[in-house]
Amino acid sequence: MPRTGQPAIRLVGSVQRAFAVIDALADADGELGTNEIARRTRVNPSSVSRLLATLVAGGLVEHVPETGRYRLGPRFVQLGNVVLARLDLRQIARPHLHALVESTGETATLSTEGDRDAVTVDFVQSPFSVQGVAQLGRPSIAHATATGKVLLAFGGRPLPPGPLKSYTNRTIAKRSDLAAELEAIRERGYAYNFGEREDDLHAVAAPVWGSQGELAAIIGVQGPASRFDRDAMHAAVEPLLEHAHAVSLELGWTALVPQAAET
Repeated sequence: MPRTGQPAIRLVGSVQRAFAVIDALADADGELGTNEIARRTRVNPSSVSRLLATLVAGGLVEHVPETGRYRLGPRFVQLGNVVLARLDLRQIARPHLHALVESTGETATLSTEGDRDAVTVDFVQSPFSVQGVAQLGRPSIAHATATGKVLLAFGGRPLPPGPLKSYTNRTIAKRSDLAAELEAIRERGYAYNFGEREDDLHAVAAPVWGSQGELAAIIGVQGPASRFDRDAMHAAVEPLLEHAHAVSLELGWTALVPQAAET
């Protein structure tokens, strides 16, 4: 038979019934017995019994001896971790970066946690001739950038040690002021940068969550202050949060409540 590069059209009935059993167990609040699974799947009990035996042997379903009932097995956790480990963050996020550029007109960035600061790992440039500066590997100063403040607010990082350097007259250089700013960021879910790292650069950034509710990445939008003013930044928040949420879901986030970083 010639190869088409596509899955076969005909499906295997027994496998479909096994999926139905798995779905029934996944939807249940607790354990299920054979007859209850048969009722939910509309598969006869003898077939359900054989399917359960096969799924138990493969570790996908677990038999509970104390109750004689069944629940999903630990192999799903192992398989889920394998899938999540193979996900390419940049590949997942890039369409969303393009969409952000299209909706805001400004440069969209993707950053991840570095040794000290967040580091840019991908970006899509604005179509305008005057653009926000974005470079692969460029660190986002923790207390002086929107991306850096998201890392401090949600990444479990302590405040930077020692005096805070002022890069412009808008940099938050007092530790008490920065602590208050981070608390406000946690409450609203995103961070602003109004010329705090560079006079003519404004930015807004939001967290991307991983499968365990951890900070997996940071998506930002940045542009020159003359064009990306406060009104434009506020308008960018909604699409930014939508795409950060979408990337989080693709990374396996299940709407767990993220734990705020301690300061």
